[in-house]
Amino acid sequence: MNIPKIDKAVIEEYKKLDSTSISDAMDKIGLPAGLYGIKPIVPGTVMCGQAFTVRYVPCGEVKGTVGDFLDDVEPGQVCVLDNGGRDYCTVWGDIMAMAASLKGIEGTLIYGVCRDIKDIRNIRYPIFSNGYYMVTGKDRVEVAAVNEPVTVAGLKVCPGDLIFGDDTGALVIPFDKVEQVLGIAKEIEKKEEMIRQYVKGGMSLREARAQTGYHHLQTKEAE
Repeated sequence: MNIPKIDKAVIEEYKKLDSTSISDAMDKIGLPAGLYGIKPIVPGTVMCGQAFTVRYVPCGEVKGTVGDFLDDVEPGQVCVLDNGGRDYCTVWGDIMAMAASLKGIEGTLIYGVCRDIKDIRNIRYPIFSNGYYMVTGKDRVEVAAVNEPVTVAGLKVCPGDLIFGDDTGALVIPFDKVEQVLGIAKEIEKKEEMIRQYVKGGMSLREARAQTGYHHLQTKEAE
């Protein structure tokens, strides 16, 4: 599948942002972005790249594979694994994290769980998931589709969408909204920094917020 590319300079600008301002920017255009229940497994890491999507289903009598898709993921992409939110078996462990890290893959987002947490944290590979559990997904789930739309925490993720994650959580920005959301998010962060400076200068929080329009930074504009 030929996934359209986002300019690398745009992705680098996103890496300077916080997930909260990106979420507020998505609110501003009236689209959900936050992937509820997805948390960072390795604190202090930031993940930002285009989605390479994988969907899993339970195995039938003939068992399929769990992770051979990794050889097809490009450096800078994010593996987005839709395991249906299953928390009883994993689809990612330390060997995949090592291989992904060596390839320059940006990180992994799992609607489900991962394992081998100690080794993954040792190499500081960014993983965002619903949690972790030791039981393997082999012979329990198998890859059903690669680079097709998937579901993560109730939201649609398409190949090429931008995935962002930091200590506060993870979100998805549709490909065609990436540049618009970037501009709004940067403006929001600018206004919030103004509030900090006003308050440090002795202004009341109420007045600082009023001067910057804080309470409506994320409000969707009337059509």
